[in-house]
Amino acid sequence: MGIKIYHNPRCSKSRQTLQLLVDNNLKPEIVEYLKTPPSREELEQVLAMLNLEPRKLMRTKEKEYKALGLDNPDLGHDDLITAMLENPKLIERPIVIKDGKAAIGRPPQQVLEIL
Repeated sequence: MGIKIYHNPRCSKSRQTLQLLVDNNLKPEIVEYLKTPPSREELEQVLAMLNLEPRKLMRTKEKEYKALGLDNPDLGHDDLITAMLENPKLIERPIVIKDGKAAIGRPPQQVLEIL
């Protein structure tokens, strides 16, 4: 099985996580998710692998989070998924996937648990 990283090259944690993978002789498929956002199905799979609800995968400090009213506790699962799909900047990064497992690289060393 391969390894995939949902990556934002402008993010220092994402760059550090990618370098950690390279340093461990891994050649991940790099998905620049701001250019190529995941599908709804892919995002649902990532959430299941991480065992997280959508809000826990969201960057709540992004201005879009507040501007779109995503802090409203009445918003449901599908509403939050749709918001992330329409605004991929809201998706926490980096996410590494390997062999049906996923980890968020915050801190980057956290991804070592799934390698």
